[in-house]
Amino acid sequence: MVYDLFVMGGGPAGYVAAIRGSQLGMKVAIAEEKFLGGTCTNVGCIPTKAWLASSELFQSIKEAKKFGITTENFSIDMKSVKSRTDRVVMKGRKGIEYLLKKNNVDLLTGHAIVDGFNKAHVADKTVEFKNLLLAQGSHPIKFPPFNVDGVMTSDEIFSLDKIPSSILIVGGGVIGVEMANFFSSIGSEVTVVEVMDHILPNMDGDVADVLTSSMKKRGIEIHTATKTLSVDKVDNGFKVAFEEKEKFEKTFEMILLSVGRKSNVTDDIKALGVDLDQKGNVITDDAMKTNISNIYAAGDINGKYMLAHVASREGIVAVTNMKGGNLKMDYRSSPSVIFTTPEIGSVGYGEDELKKAGIEYKKGVFPMTALGRARTLEFNDGFGKILTDKDENIIGVTIVGPMATEVLMEGVIAVHSKMNLEKLLDHVHPHPTISEIYMESAEVGMGMPIDL
Repeated sequence: MVYDLFVMGGGPAGYVAAIRGSQLGMKVAIAEEKFLGGTCTNVGCIPTKAWLASSELFQSIKEAKKFGITTENFSIDMKSVKSRTDRVVMKGRKGIEYLLKKNNVDLLTGHAIVDGFNKAHVADKTVEFKNLLLAQGSHPIKFPPFNVDGVMTSDEIFSLDKIPSSILIVGGGVIGVEMANFFSSIGSEVTVVEVMDHILPNMDGDVADVLTSSMKKRGIEIHTATKTLSVDKVDNGFKVAFEEKEKFEKTFEMILLSVGRKSNVTDDIKALGVDLDQKGNVITDDAMKTNISNIYAAGDINGKYMLAHVASREGIVAVTNMKGGNLKMDYRSSPSVIFTTPEIGSVGYGEDELKKAGIEYKKGVFPMTALGRARTLEFNDGFGKILTDKDENIIGVTIVGPMATEVLMEGVIAVHSKMNLEKLLDHVHPHPTISEIYMESAEVGMGMPIDL
């Protein structure tokens, strides 16, 4: 049998592409050597959010007094948190397996190796295909001085079933700050070290400032513009030497290294002659095509936006174009969400990015503390920010505050459709809700604020 589509990798790009390909009339096979769902389902967004659901509830109970609720004699059991998280992950895996079967996708278990432009093998099974989708994902980056036994990455951290007394988190990006929030909430002494000038270095400085302040209020120690010089194993954990303005040392029970991921480009893929960039990622155009006519790539392997929802969209774009479609990826309106306290959601341009590029823009910023719904939640940190071009078309949205990840979609639609402020204000926003931050920020942007 010759498959119309062979997918290498069962993560968010791969399994979504396989299902959509089958729905479009293709005969599809997918190979996965570990667990369906890839990084997101197994060691990424899903277990992280399961952990955070537990820690945020625990934190809310600790702060219940300010809502007029008295609590006592409560605790968090890390073994139970792990057990619950394992169930959530397993349910996700089984759900994907069911969906593949429902859509008549042949699932091959094992490591797939490409033998040519139209042939591959998985264990002892030969697979012939017309089109190939590379979707093998990525792995955590690990390098000296962190090549020490016991130093964890995000791939290993979810095996944890006890609360560490102290933890060093190396890297203040998305994974690092989410994990810092989790461990600080459950009682660990948390230190975050970031080599750049502020945490979340890919986001605006004002976003980082709000999150930094919030994290410090929760007792998290943050060191920016700081290098890690050495890591040594000692009886009670790890002794680590740093260089900030001066050199200093500190001992931690546990270390989590979260400084990014690298795409899984194997030797057989390189042998095909697929073009790679300087970082070793597969190069694709906005139709997800590689330089080889029947080979496409989606998800972390292309190194563009290592986000599950972006990977899934890339997979759909790829298979639609295999069938003669003309879809293009719109990365500029692809959202980013961060599940910290406060939550962060952003889409489109950032203000710092526009300044650096010398692009003219206007902005409307409204503080979360002036929003009625935020006040009912006892939430004072954060803001809404809408960026527009000279014609008042919305080119960027950032929300920092409660439920920011849930209300971001209005911003995604606004950026993608190039909506202007006047059009946004034509829509009545329900009161009292966090979504009113759009109305308030837009009014500020037009120079006609009512509630500020």
